[in-house]
Amino acid sequence: MPLFHFKAEKTSGEVYEGERSALDKFALYHDLKNEGDIVVSVEEIKEKSATKLFSIFDIVNRVSMRDKILFARNLGSMLEAGLSLGRALSVIERQASKKSTKDVVQSISAEITRGQSLSEALKKYPKVFSRLFVSMVTAGEESGSLPKSLKMVSDQMRSTYLLQKRIRGAMIYPGIIVCVMVVIGILMLVYVVPTLTQVFSELTIQLPWNTRMLIFLSETFKNHSILTVLFLLGLVALFSWGRRTKAGKRLLDTVVLRLPVIKTIVRESNSARMGRTLSSLLSSGVEVVQSIEITAEVVQNSFFREVLDEAKVRLGKGEVLSKVFSEHADLYPVFVAEMTSIGEETGKLAEMLGNIADYYEEEVSQKTKDLSTIIEPVLMILVGCAVAFFALSILSPMYSLVDTI
Repeated sequence: MPLFHFKAEKTSGEVYEGERSALDKFALYHDLKNEGDIVVSVEEIKEKSATKLFSIFDIVNRVSMRDKILFARNLGSMLEAGLSLGRALSVIERQASKKSTKDVVQSISAEITRGQSLSEALKKYPKVFSRLFVSMVTAGEESGSLPKSLKMVSDQMRSTYLLQKRIRGAMIYPGIIVCVMVVIGILMLVYVVPTLTQVFSELTIQLPWNTRMLIFLSETFKNHSILTVLFLLGLVALFSWGRRTKAGKRLLDTVVLRLPVIKTIVRESNSARMGRTLSSLLSSGVEVVQSIEITAEVVQNSFFREVLDEAKVRLGKGEVLSKVFSEHADLYPVFVAEMTSIGEETGKLAEMLGNIADYYEEEVSQKTKDLSTIIEPVLMILVGCAVAFFALSILSPMYSLVDTI
């Protein structure tokens, strides 16, 4: 947001100056007036572009999922208690601990003061509030049940957030072990293997291939450490860039659907996310085709997204959602199609989709716990193989020397 230099007068008659970010001059006038001060002058500080860019970066990137969940839940609770929208936003702004959240709420409050609806104000921050969030708020405004819609979007985001945390939590332990193994391996290549290389160079025997490989890696790390580090960083950057491209994302989506155990978690987590999101949208009053379109944006795996894109087209032609799911049982489990069919027949589709989400969220939670148990022996085997490779590479020349004596 723009940064302004202002001069204002307090009720005591004291004149003071300061700098503050605001959506525009009118928003700043409004904020100072609410504080009981009289604005004397306001000027935008255009030369501080770096500060402006930082403020934009701060707003876009530092409003966490937790902050958005609290925003929706608290705003819904206060509106349900009878507070006006402007007053509720003012309370949330004062309670916000992060400047980024405070700035966003302050800007939304300014938009509301100028006569815009909450959904219109949220649309100005597409990287903070998703289309799902805005659509549910819009539906709540149109149906007169905004507090209910806000609580529903809070519950939806909370369920998605907890599901992501469970999956990421299961990956922390193996990630740490692999990183420690890599660090120890590099330290051995740099400090231990060169000492042994001197001994091997004095031997008149042909070194095994694994020993020669170990020596080559050691000399590469020791003599070209900077280039090696740059090469490894380049690989990480290439992988990070590749997974963001359409082809790279597609390849990664294909790989995870081929991995044992992992593919089941991927199927069930995408089914849970689909069910939770679609149920929340339909319960808020969003039209079915639009709900599926928004849900497709939330689902992460491209194969599951394509099924929802297909469903959107076929629903427009009069077909039912359960038929689409049943034809793609390799992605969405049979249980999804069956529950969806029951929901369509009984007129309780949103409720059945919510039950699907509850079931698969619990399944994913249990499977991620089981995954940690499965990974432990796999990691032990991996560590054992690494230790065995180093041991054989070092001891093989010794045995070869003994054989020649």
